[in-house]
Parts: sequence; structure tokens; C-alpha cells
Amino acid sequence: MARRPTASSHQSKPSDTSPARGGRRRGLFRALLGLVGLALLGSLIVGVVALGSYMLHLDGVIRAQFEGKRWALPARVYARPLELFPGAPLAAEQLAKELERLNYRPANTLQRPGSFIRKGDSFDIYTRSFTFWDGPEPSQRVRVSFAKGSVQALQGLDGQGDPGLMRMEPQEIAAIYPSHYEDRILVKREELPPVLVDALIAVEDRKFYEHFGVDPKGVVRAIWANFQAGRTVQGASTLTQQLVKNYFLSSERSLTRKVNEMLMAILLEWHYDKDQILEAYANEIYLGQDGSRAIHGFGLASRFYFGRPLSELSLHHMALLVGLAKGASAYDPRRHPERALERRNLVLDVMAEQNLISREDAEIAKKLPLDVLAEAPSGITRYPAFVDLVQRQLRQFYKEEDLTSEGLKIFTTLDPLVQEAAEQAISDELPKLEKEKKLPANILQSAALVADTQTGEVQALVGGRDVRLAGFNRALDAVRQTGSLIKPPIYLTALEYPQRYTLATVLDDASPVVYTSDTGQRWSPGNYDKRYHGYVMLRDALAKSYNIPTVRIGLDLDVIQVISTLKRLGLNKDLKPFPSLLLGAVDVTLIEVAQIYETFASGGFRVPLRAIREVTTAEGQPLSRYPLSAVKVIEPGPAFLINKALQQVALSGTATAIYKTLPKDLGVAGKTGTTDDYRDSWFAGFTGNRLAVVWVGRDDNKPTKLSGGAGALPVWIRLMAKLPLEPLELQPPPDIEMAAIDPANGLRADHCPGAVTLPFLAGSAPTAPSPCGGGYADNQPAYEEPVYGGGYEAA
Repeated sequence: MARRPTASSHQSKPSDTSPARGGRRRGLFRALLGLVGLALLGSLIVGVVALGSYMLHLDGVIRAQFEGKRWALPARVYARPLELFPGAPLAAEQLAKELERLNYRPANTLQRPGSFIRKGDSFDIYTRSFTFWDGPEPSQRVRVSFAKGSVQALQGLDGQGDPGLMRMEPQEIAAIYPSHYEDRILVKREELPPVLVDALIAVEDRKFYEHFGVDPKGVVRAIWANFQAGRTVQGASTLTQQLVKNYFLSSERSLTRKVNEMLMAILLEWHYDKDQILEAYANEIYLGQDGSRAIHGFGLASRFYFGRPLSELSLHHMALLVGLAKGASAYDPRRHPERALERRNLVLDVMAEQNLISREDAEIAKKLPLDVLAEAPSGITRYPAFVDLVQRQLRQFYKEEDLTSEGLKIFTTLDPLVQEAAEQAISDELPKLEKEKKLPANILQSAALVADTQTGEVQALVGGRDVRLAGFNRALDAVRQTGSLIKPPIYLTALEYPQRYTLATVLDDASPVVYTSDTGQRWSPGNYDKRYHGYVMLRDALAKSYNIPTVRIGLDLDVIQVISTLKRLGLNKDLKPFPSLLLGAVDVTLIEVAQIYETFASGGFRVPLRAIREVTTAEGQPLSRYPLSAVKVIEPGPAFLINKALQQVALSGTATAIYKTLPKDLGVAGKTGTTDDYRDSWFAGFTGNRLAVVWVGRDDNKPTKLSGGAGALPVWIRLMAKLPLEPLELQPPPDIEMAAIDPANGLRADHCPGAVTLPFLAGSAPTAPSPCGGGYADNQPAYEEPVYGGGYEAA
């Protein structure tokens, strides 16, 4: 029988709970903990390094963008500033219109810039300050008095004496936007009204001056509120975070974007002080939409909603702007006025709760209307044709990116008073012409240009019947034939040969004129009225726009020489020397016609038409000057003679309708133009201070039934009748002498009844005495019809 082992003799294996085994396990655990710790430490180090690297990347992004050019600023385009001085030709109602355009407000007392008090023909105005190309114009209080259609006196109301001259700030007429169409008017921190800043911080970020970019307590509070509600009901973004989101990040909702937002907010606060951040926020915040144009910043929003700068806003205005920061679309005061009013009043209540304003002031402000402009001042210009010309002239000197990013100030020559007159004349007259000629409604088109006769400054430009439509610009791009507008350059060419042609030279309009080309083709043009008028003086042939005498002169002189004259006058294009050019078979634009007639109007100086006066930086530093450029291209004597002949057009020629409306002492000079089948109707005319060119026609180039005198001339008269005009007083140069002439035969008529006194270049006046009344045919041999050959040889 086997013996059971006794306990003493039994050699058992160590159990799992033995001290040795426990020690080993503790060691292993410590080793594992050490490895985990090392791994965690390594991960932490790697994470810290990665985070640090990422923060350095974000820091570089922030500093590069925030310290460079922060925004692409559109160029601002301005009309001319209205200049006021004693004697200025301006009516009281015209000043009232100007104040309306500039959004000046009628008031009982002049407490703020941008306000005025009117009493009859007297205005007390508190002007706004403005920085022009030649320096700042300070704000001032001035009384302007009117009498008999002009400024009678300027009286200073601040005890600083009476200003001899003052300039109103110019009307902004356009902007040249960057591709993303963001628009803003930059304001500096010190330009932000304290009430606006207080309201913004009270509503959007009460701890703004305490936190470091992120508000931890606010984050916890928002998380708890959202958890309780089961949805997002409260945000915790600081103003700094909002700036980061709007300026650096996209609008996507993700954890990654939120983390980036917080990190970048901290970095922004690390580098920049609170005022710098607040200034950037005030210029970046999105506050509305104008078509494709985005309204950013309080500076532009103030003008967009209220038509005035920030400095002129009241408490209820600023409360609305702050309210819009929560959601410009949701609280748009024009589309959702009730919602906007509720939001504005909430801002006022918060301000009162924070003791930023009194409860009484809050209640007064809450009773006021939203006070926004009924119609938003659109970023789309009211003057598309003129701005088109400005942009074309700018591109001669500036790159596109300069015009859309540097915030340049473009001071133009546009006179809103003249522009309005041109627009109204076209709008009023075209329907009348259509009715008179039984044409379909809205079938006629028109274009017009008005310029200063001495400087070439374009004061108005209309590119079509729909004056607000930014489309085909008929003033710059519609190529039409000139018709009889070509005749003055032909007659000028003749008058530059005084031994052959004078104003008294008798021309043959009694028989046909025939031109035979080198190939044997015959051309025999007729007069507009299909009649012959006998023998006529050169002056009268031009005044009455006879074709046959004009062709005789042109062929005698050679068409090539006429082309040379056209180029001297400013027509910069290649022309073929076809005889038909002499009757207006020349394709030109309205602005090219205006350039030719500007040379006549300036007395023989080619003055380029210009739409720009000055260009400055956003701060007002001059960049480019557009000085007056004038080159003498006509000698004084011939220039005087041709303008005297053009004055006769209105006195006894094709434009006598002028003096049924305008006073005769204006001395208007000009020329009608009509093309074949009445396809184009023109009038170009000038007084002492203004040149205006008008075209009327159809886009499909079909007949209009309108001659120059019946179509364009009524529009021209209507336009000029609304403007202050100066007489055209032609002063004869030293080489001009006067002589009495018998109009029946062009001979000397010192003692003949009915004689007319005409100017002549010295030594060119006729010396043969007139028989007093005898016609040309009675005193000359029988006239034989000349035949002009291909070499332009005139008989």
C-alpha cells in the first residue's frame, strides 16, 4: 500500500500569487507603463512640435495678409466739384439739385456737416470736408445767395470772413471693382463713433477688451445652452474670431475650421492690439448686398443705407448697423423692415441695460423710423456711357489691377447738371420726333456729347436712348457717316488759299458737276433739295449746305488735301481719297465728330477731348495730372473766317430754328448733317463756352425721315436751352480786314444798298466794284460746265 505523501515531504510548485510572481508582474507593468509613458511623451512632443509648426504656418498666413495690403479697394470715380463764387452762372434750384445728389439734409439748425437751411434764394450750408488733388477742403458753414440766375454772394458763418470761392465735395459716380465685387470705404479706428463701438461690443462681444481672442467661459456657456436646447441656440465667437472667419477662412461648418478659427484668433491677438483688430473688423464685416456688389464695413454701409458718412449718423442709425452684423440678409431694412426694426430696438435695449445710453434715450430712438434711403445708392453707375469713356482713357496709363485694388481717386470732368440736361433732351424729344414722322415707338436712337470749348473737358456723354443702360455706347462705338458735317473742313481748306477763295467767292450752283473716274465711271451728285440755286457766295453755300458748290471746291483743291485738313483737326483714321468723301461718305463716331468741331470751337487749337482731370492715391497724393494740351493747327485768320461762316448757318442757313428758342446774341456756330435716305441726322454747334454734338438715327441703319435740322437740331436746342451759355464773340486777328460786298455777285459794294460786310484775310478782298444789284451772270461770260477727271483736275 502506497504511502500518501505527507505535507512535509510534498514539494509544491509556486502559486500565481506568490511574491516572486507578483514582483515580476509589477515589473512588467511598470515597464509597460514606462513604454506607454514614453510613447505618450513622444506623441505629446510630436504633437507639440506639429502644433507648433502648424501655428507657425498660421502665424505666417496671418502676418502676411494682415500686414500687407489687406483689401483690394476699387477706384472711386467722381464728378466735377461744384464751384461757387460770386457771379457763377448757377440758379438756386440747380444748387438744390446738387445738394440732393450729395444727400445733404434740410435742417432747422446747422449742427452737423451735410445739412442746409433754405430760405427762398438763400442757402445756409454746413459743407463736408473733402481731400481734393490739390489738398483738403475743410468743412465750413457758408451762406450762398442767388439773384438773376447766378450766385450773388458767399458769406462765411463761422466768423472767418467771406470765402471768395468754395467747392462742394464731388459726387461719386462710379467705382471700378475687383473681380470678386467686394466694396468698402475704409475707416480708421479714430473715425469710428464711440457709440457705434460701444453698441458693437455690448451686443457681439462684451469681454472683447478682456479675452485673448477666445472666451473660454463663453464657449462653456454656449455648449451648455446648446446641449440643453438640443440645437445650436447660442454662439461663442468673439469679435476676433468673427474677423478671422470672415477675413481668412471659408464659411464651411466643421471642427477643423473652428479649431483654425480659435488658433488664428489667439495669434491675431498676440501680434496686434485691440484697436487694430477692431478697425479691421469694422472694415471687413459683411453688411449688405447690392446686386453683385457686396457691401463690407461700416463706412460703406453708412452711405449705402443712409446716404451719409459715419460721422453724421445718429444713435438709431448706428444701432441698426450693429444689428445687421448678426445677419445682413435676414435683417435687410429694405426687404425686411419689421424684422430690422425689431433687431435695431433690441440693440438699443442692450445698450440701455449696459448703461451705455439712458433708458430715456433708448426709448426715444426706438420710436424713430429706420430712416434708410428708399432706393439704395447703387454701385452701378448712373452714367454708364461717360464712365465707359473714363475707363478707356484710364487704361492708357494704368493697369487693370491698379484700378481695381489700389483705392485710387479718379476726378473726372462730368458735370451732373449738364449731363441731366443732355439726358432729358433726348428723353423728351425722341418720342416727339417718332410721333411727328409716324415712326414706331422707341425706334429712334440718339447719342450726345457736351464739352468745354476751351479745355476739351467732356461735361456730358449720352450713349443711347436708355441713358442708364450699360450696353452699346453709340457715342464712342457707333460708326456712322457724317453727311454735311464734313463740309466745314472742306471750306476751311479753301479759305486757307485766300487768293483763290474767300467768303465772298461766287460758286456755281447753277449746273451739274460731273466727276469721271480713271475707269470711266461718272459721278454727278445733286443738292439735298434736288434743285439748283444759281451762283452763290461761298459763305452762303456753306450756310445752306449746298452739295454742288462743295464738290466743286473739294475737287479743285484735291480730296487728298481735304483729308490732310481732317487729320489736322483731329480725325485720326485712314481715309481713301474718293470724291464721295466730299459729301460725307466718311465713317466716324460721334466723339470723332466732336473732336473735329472742338478744334473749330477753340479757335484753331486741337484740344484733345478728355474726361479725367486728376488721379490721386486713396490718401489724396497726386499720381497723374491730365493737363490741358493744345496745338495750333489753324492759323488765326482762317479760323476766324470759318467760324464766321458757321455762325451764318444759324442766322440764315439750315439751323435758323436755333433763334426761335435761344437768344440771337449767343452767336451760335454750327453745322447740320444729313446722310443718304435720311439715315443719320446730325447737329454740331457751339457757343462761347460749350460745344454739343447730337446724333439721331436707327440702329438698323434704316431711314428716319429726319434731316439734321429736323432731328438732331431740336434735341441740341432743347439741351442747350437748359444750360448757362456764353456768347461766341469772335475777335478778328490783326490780318483780317473788313469790306462791303454785294451778295448778288460777290463784288465790292462800298455804296450799294443791301451790301453785307464780310471779313477777309489782308489783301484778299475783291477790288472790282459791283454794279449794285447785278447778278453774277450779268457781269461774267457764259459759264461752261466743267468735267473733272480722275486726276481731280477742275476746270
